[in-house]
Amino acid sequence: MKYIKISLILIASIVFITACSNSSGDSNSEGENGETDKRWQEVKEKGELVVGTSGTLIAASYYDGEEESEEQLTGYDVEVMREVAKRLDVDISFEIMGIDSMLPAIKSGRIDVAANDIEATDKRKESFNFSEPYKYSYSTMVVRKEDNSGIKSLEDLKGKIAGGGATTIYSQIAEHFGAEVKTYGNAPNEAYLRDVHNGRSDVIVNDYYLSKFGVAGFPEFDIHLHPDLKFHPTEQAVVIPKDADMLTEKINDALAAMRKNGTLSELAKKFYQEDASQKPEGDIQEIEGLDL
Repeated sequence: MKYIKISLILIASIVFITACSNSSGDSNSEGENGETDKRWQEVKEKGELVVGTSGTLIAASYYDGEEESEEQLTGYDVEVMREVAKRLDVDISFEIMGIDSMLPAIKSGRIDVAANDIEATDKRKESFNFSEPYKYSYSTMVVRKEDNSGIKSLEDLKGKIAGGGATTIYSQIAEHFGAEVKTYGNAPNEAYLRDVHNGRSDVIVNDYYLSKFGVAGFPEFDIHLHPDLKFHPTEQAVVIPKDADMLTEKINDALAAMRKNGTLSELAKKFYQEDASQKPEGDIQEIEGLDL
């Protein structure tokens, strides 16, 4: 009986160890496939994707009406994300915040992702995952009509006052060429544009599409897009937590399907009157020496 008991204990131990080993193997296998991705599991469990956006970028993320309700929040980025959530079979909600708060909010878990015309740069990719691009563009300047704010080239930014967000790529470009950046927080387009108009600032370095619609929204201002300067080609994408690979894959699958069936082009043309989901044509100046 003594030997029988010992044998049973050994068999039970082997079965237990084998079970643990198999369980561990399954977990590793799931990890390789992204099935254990924490952020994706959290999104599935709560049935909701929480997206950070500003609500202040005309054509990308803005309120279509006087009431700042989620029902009136719209724009290319907003509608792209609504379609993505639909394809992921989850609800969606938006957290309104300034661009400078979005990336920290992803790291803290306050939001799941951010979509606010954010450029996918090499430096940002060190700290975050990015989806495939859903928008292609380039940078330009808003200047005063009468004299282009005294700017003929990027080098003429030196000594100028540029309106912008504290952590945006566009502010980095302005500073790179010697401009002083005046920051506004999560202010609407009007605040930036009015200051160029009345001389409190000289220039806004920003995305071509956003600048085009910002200027068109305030025809009473003495401002326009710089007629000669097109620089720094860009790719905008969804910002996702670092190593949230399954969530990234799911979002990419949704975007790929939207690109294939024309949904991205349709939304881009609706909000920008141009297909911003495709790379722009023409010569666009690359900027050397930027650590982006």
